[in-house]
Amino acid sequence: MLKKRIIPVLLLSKNRMVKGKQFGSFRDTGDPVSAARIYNAQNADELFFLDIDANKGEGDFDSLVNIIKDVAKECFMPLSVGGGIDSIEKIRQLLLAGADKVAITTGAHTHPDLITEAAKLFGKQCIVVGLDLRKEQEGYALYSHCGQKRIDKTIKEFVLEMAERGAGEFLINVIDNDGMMDGYDLEAINDVKQYTERPVIILGGAGTFMHLVTAFQETGVNAVACASIFHFGDNNPIRARSYLLNNNIPMKLTK
Repeated sequence: MLKKRIIPVLLLSKNRMVKGKQFGSFRDTGDPVSAARIYNAQNADELFFLDIDANKGEGDFDSLVNIIKDVAKECFMPLSVGGGIDSIEKIRQLLLAGADKVAITTGAHTHPDLITEAAKLFGKQCIVVGLDLRKEQEGYALYSHCGQKRIDKTIKEFVLEMAERGAGEFLINVIDNDGMMDGYDLEAINDVKQYTERPVIILGGAGTFMHLVTAFQETGVNAVACASIFHFGDNNPIRARSYLLNNNIPMKLTK
């Protein structure tokens, strides 16, 4: 059985960590390199860095690359990086800087051939395709550009296309749940999982360790990605892993 993963998420804006609610109202939460060093000591399974400025035309790609270089010197868990990735050259630079995977959300809509080419050049294991979703009357709608642009394509169409093009994993973020700490949107996870056997990661909504347990038990999701639960409480990956193990969730064992 594949072991489940806990993935702290660091949202980046102007070289700092930030956290908000529903893709807005961001506040500073510290230095990303220092935070990565702490998560490394706490045996996080993986780290996600997401540049929230990039798709608004406000990102600084060179600074993002430098942050990943600094983190890679000190951290020894897989690093995934997203935000404004719209070319093979950007993917190449991030991988050379120390990233193990890239997360592509807006670029998967605006440059779908990028997924095909990147998977061929670097391998499917490097390519995480993101889905930013909003709940609507008819179901869930896809959005790009940090929740600013609605995509006229169904989840089924998008997931099947991205899997065929070479997506190695899918990252789901339900905008309405983002930063609210009321739990993950389990329906959204199941909606995506019915169309793919690729690993699925859920992001947005975790406020207690029981939310993590529920996501694993009721959806079979492969990994839970968390930000607020670690930023705004006396919680860390070590405690989260112990709680999950006590609830019979198969986790990677640390040294």
